[in-house]
Amino acid sequence: MSLLTTVMDHSLDEGYAEAAARKRETGTGGVPKTLRAKLGLAVGLVLAALVVTVGAAQARIAAPELAKERSELIERVESATADADELEDEVDDLRGDVSARQRAALEKHGGGRAELVSLLSGATEVHGPGVKLVVDDKKEADQGGGGPRESSGFSDNGRVRDRDMQRVVNGLWESGAEAVAINDQRLTALSAIRAAGDAILVDNKPLVPPYTVLAVGDGQKLSTRFQNSVDGQYLHGLQENFGVRTSISAVDDIRLPAAPSVTVRTAEPKAGKGTS
Repeated sequence: MSLLTTVMDHSLDEGYAEAAARKRETGTGGVPKTLRAKLGLAVGLVLAALVVTVGAAQARIAAPELAKERSELIERVESATADADELEDEVDDLRGDVSARQRAALEKHGGGRAELVSLLSGATEVHGPGVKLVVDDKKEADQGGGGPRESSGFSDNGRVRDRDMQRVVNGLWESGAEAVAINDQRLTALSAIRAAGDAILVDNKPLVPPYTVLAVGDGQKLSTRFQNSVDGQYLHGLQENFGVRTSISAVDDIRLPAAPSVTVRTAEPKAGKGTS
């Protein structure tokens, strides 16, 4: 209690109290006493006010310039965006023209088999009965690792990998599929399924799960053949052992878009050699 009483009665530290008393005795504390000191204080205050006023005036003058620069920058961004949109439209038109020429070349050189050539090359839109196969990551798949899949370049975390989709697609082809697409991305004989980090790329276009695989063919027969194939059993193993979610069903009518770009390759025999 004595400490609390001392703190309440002597709120100012004794050292500070002694210093204040000395200033009062020498006359160095408080406001200036002489006229010269008072004038110096007044001049200092006037200079401080002048500096603040000049700064405010400069800020007011610079504000319109900053607004003008901002407006010009916005106009440049909008102009560049418009130019980029025009270039994208031009690229789309050129891509469409190239695809049309490629399809025409396939029809010309395909002879009576033009329709079959276009179908197998992915140059035309197709529809018909088939199967719908949905492959999705394990629910709440994490980044943990370990297990047999990791030793083969996979990660034991329930995520679908590019090699999984490669086996699914190859299994459908071998089971009799006539045309295949993943997430509306049409596959051809030259399509590549690769990985970039955790993303799966089909012809360098990233896909996101769930992966919906549509295959045109004899629906029920195609479904049965795939599920009984080695690749179908592989997919079933992913479901049982790693929680990968899958579902397959026969569909009466499936529509697949044409491939976005088709590479036309031709070969001609060289005259005078290899002939009899």
